[in-house]
Amino acid sequence: MGEHDQDQDDVAEPAQPPLSAEQAREVTAGLREAMDDVRRSVAVLAARVRDAHAAKVWIPLGFASWEAYCGAEFGISRAQAYRLLGVARALSAIHGAVKIGTEASRTRDTGTAAGAALDYGLSQRALIAVAGRADVVAELISRRLTALAHSGLAALDEPTVRAVVRQAVRDVRTAPPPPPAAPSADPLVAVGRQLTDDLFASTYAIGELMLEVAPPYLSDTEAATGVLALLCEQIGEPVEHGLAARRYAMSGDRRALHGRAL
Repeated sequence: MGEHDQDQDDVAEPAQPPLSAEQAREVTAGLREAMDDVRRSVAVLAARVRDAHAAKVWIPLGFASWEAYCGAEFGISRAQAYRLLGVARALSAIHGAVKIGTEASRTRDTGTAAGAALDYGLSQRALIAVAGRADVVAELISRRLTALAHSGLAALDEPTVRAVVRQAVRDVRTAPPPPPAAPSADPLVAVGRQLTDDLFASTYAIGELMLEVAPPYLSDTEAATGVLALLCEQIGEPVEHGLAARRYAMSGDRRALHGRAL
């Protein structure tokens, strides 16, 4: 793997004069700034999508629905239109949780803590991944921020808020599915539930793999006609199963698998 990566580094771009350490730091700083700009633009887009949908902007423009409006105005698919809404709702829930959590802090600087409200450094993929569990993320963020505020161990400044938000999103993304609230006394039912949970967990892992080769911004059609089809062929999965697993990994909603992968 190391040799393969090294070969890719060697052939990715035409040969250029070697950089000094200072020049390399400048290039790295520019790259970091560009990445930060992308993350900020995701946050701005999510906020504007939320506001546009709340205002039912499609009605005065003569469209029958949000998806029709997005298709005509921006040329995106139905899946992409509702994916944007998922990102907007997830970010809105995070904003609300940050507000609740930081209100408990007597030491917070409203300029910095409020400034963190728009940009937490979250990628679109991360927000899509937790869109179906935004309430879980929000509860975790508000609880952790409130605990920090009461402990007095850290001021809730922008870096602290960002760190708490990013860790909560990461924890929810990687958390295994919760066990049933009331396990059945019937051993056969209990075994069946465990097998079902294992199946959902493995399908989620497949969906994450699909997202590696077909990022969330691609529509189902674009994903199916690209490298995802090749990947499904290589691992012996029907393309429609791969697409369903991909949707499940993006939304966390098990209904994405009904009639497809399950």
